[in-house]
Amino acid sequence: MTRALIVVDVQNDFCEGGSLAVAGGAAVAAAVTEHVRTAGYDHVVATRDHHVDPGHHFADSPDFVETWPAHCVVGTGGVELHPALDRGPIEAVFDKGEYAAAYSGFEGAAEGTGLVDWLRARGVDAVDVVGIATDHCVRATALDAVAAGFATRVLLPLTAGVAEGTVEAALDQLRTAGVELEGAVHRP
Repeated sequence: MTRALIVVDVQNDFCEGGSLAVAGGAAVAAAVTEHVRTAGYDHVVATRDHHVDPGHHFADSPDFVETWPAHCVVGTGGVELHPALDRGPIEAVFDKGEYAAAYSGFEGAAEGTGLVDWLRARGVDAVDVVGIATDHCVRATALDAVAAGFATRVLLPLTAGVAEGTVEAALDQLRTAGVELEGAVHRP
């Protein structure tokens, strides 16, 4: 089995001090770095929200369901991967959401190649998904991974969620889809 780690949206704007911060985001960045050092993955990739003009995804009065405050805007420090996340092992960064909302890392591309094609080209058949936020982009990425035929695990201690209710709903959805859930998520 060839296993890859997908590090989802561990970016400055999603960590403490960012424009759309998730409690525990910086701790997730540091924990993922430690995990990668000992886990022995065949491949490690990351995803980023990478917004230029995502249309109605941004709103002055966001509902935090379909619309959000401006975040991860290209050309700002908020779009960058958090400094506690070691970039060294990351082979490719898949940017998503330039001109429309995008939650799944499988909606992104690195140098013109989509995530599913990148993984398949390297013989990957299993993925672990970690990052921010459990109830949004981690959920969407894991659902797309299992739908694409990858054996998929979400390592919950290496995720941070936005809200208790949406985290619980996301975990139920992931279980139903056949995603393996390991450990417990950081609770908001």
